[in-house]
Amino acid sequence: MEPQLTPAVTALRAAGVEFTLREYTHDPSAESFGLEAARELGLDPDRVLKTLLANADSRLVVAVVPVSGRLDLKALARAVGAGRAVMADPAAAQRATGYVVGGISPFGQKRPHPTVVDESVELWDTVFVSGGRRGLDLEIAPADLVEVTGAIVADIGR
Repeated sequence: MEPQLTPAVTALRAAGVEFTLREYTHDPSAESFGLEAARELGLDPDRVLKTLLANADSRLVVAVVPVSGRLDLKALARAVGAGRAVMADPAAAQRATGYVVGGISPFGQKRPHPTVVDESVELWDTVFVSGGRRGLDLEIAPADLVEVTGAIVADIGR
């Protein structure tokens, strides 16, 4: 088995979309996994996305936003038709996705969850998301990110 084979890579290969694996050496003392990825890969942090899980009216929802900003929970709740959204417990996020925090990918999760991608992805030809472990990012076209995850595109980042 190749070292970078993760459920995210397997899911993208099965979907038949183009993507590029980008590995870097993860520093366990890094305070922000996403900003570390941007720095190590020499990328604009607006182009590197973090995958977060929130609880929206008692159901888990995936939010994908630039690492340079924050998730607007009220906007996320509106996007999925919920009254309220709060960040999911990290242990619950790990159980639901099969990934560790800092390595949660929007692809290849244990179960599919409603997904919302921030509209800023449309500014780029390609964006970067976690490949399913710390130190591995996937470069992918925004349209493929949205299609493979079945995401809604909405203004959820701040």
